[in-house]
Amino acid sequence: MTPVLLLEGIHQTAYDLLNQAGLDVERQPSALEGDALAEAIARTQLLGIRSATHVDAEAFSHQKSLLALGCFCIGTSQVDLDAGARAGIPVFNAPFSNTRSVAELVIAEAVLLLRRIPEKTALAHAGVWAKGAAGAYEARGKTIAVIGYGNIGSQVGVLAEALGMRVVYYDVQPKLPLGVARGATSLRDAVGEADVITLHVPATPATTGMITAEVLAYCKRGAMLINASRGKVVDIDALKAALDAGQIGGAAIDVFPVEPGSNSQPFESPLRGAKNVILTPHIGGSTQEAQQNIGIEVAAKLLNFLKTGATTGAVNFPEISPGAITGAARLLNVHGNAPGALARLNTALAEDGANICAQHLQTRGELGYVVTDLDRRPSEALLARLTGESGFIRSRVILPETV
Repeated sequence: MTPVLLLEGIHQTAYDLLNQAGLDVERQPSALEGDALAEAIARTQLLGIRSATHVDAEAFSHQKSLLALGCFCIGTSQVDLDAGARAGIPVFNAPFSNTRSVAELVIAEAVLLLRRIPEKTALAHAGVWAKGAAGAYEARGKTIAVIGYGNIGSQVGVLAEALGMRVVYYDVQPKLPLGVARGATSLRDAVGEADVITLHVPATPATTGMITAEVLAYCKRGAMLINASRGKVVDIDALKAALDAGQIGGAAIDVFPVEPGSNSQPFESPLRGAKNVILTPHIGGSTQEAQQNIGIEVAAKLLNFLKTGATTGAVNFPEISPGAITGAARLLNVHGNAPGALARLNTALAEDGANICAQHLQTRGELGYVVTDLDRRPSEALLARLTGESGFIRSRVILPETV
């Protein structure tokens, strides 16, 4: 049976789907690191993680039989994708499954911040009755700036419009607006007219430290800032200073530059105790619906790769959807994208006496991936030859009776 390891309490739906397919599935509630992660990678064929398990080049170097890695979340910044590709390991994620959960949280936080609820609820818990309308506003008629107008950002815009908000967005890539949203020409222009600013950008060198003291100074005085994207996008010390000075009227932060590795570790941040600030422990996508959908989506991608070699949706790999096996066996081959690689593979097949029924080739950067259906099962001698072939990374055979 194919060994599968699911870490970090991945949803039961993933376990059920993989287990029903006849795989040997183990679930663990927490992340792994160091030697424990290396040992796990060395003994499993399919590995599932969330955001707390970091799989770097060193971790990939310990893989012996690992076929694929599933990130049961939106992001893949916790994985060295290039190292995975060099090892011939596709990485799959769920880029859309928790979109609605994050968008709903952002809209809820926008309303709470505009009404100064974090501040008022803290006072009420302390026994202070702070009834009054000072500083509290409706969302209707206010402008929300959506920075990063992708899957989540665009849905935030749609929900915000439903509340009667005006939507302006900024993205480094040209994006067609939904509803009556309007694109801004720069980050400065977007934040400068907004009552609420919400961030939905990926973790890249360009977005690291994107919200600086200078950017916060461009904001309309008293604007609210929401970050449910990546922790290193916002300069937290600069945000704290802007909150203390009243330049920013409130904030909701779900992601942080440094986060605890588990629920048992303490959480430290300069924003703790700040007025009109919502701090949440990276729960933007943490709803039962989102985790259920993520479990199904990523598990299905892993199963499809295991059974057919399909890499549709892989974030670091050439994407091929070969469909059902049309011959007696299917050979998967990962190789360096160099002239003559396919010819050398086909020559080896011909010399082994195997005839090609169907073949699919795709390349991505320095990597090539070819799926070949054969009229016979490849010999052990052929597989040994492919393993020793210069520039070939790995090969795997799938038989119809095992699918």
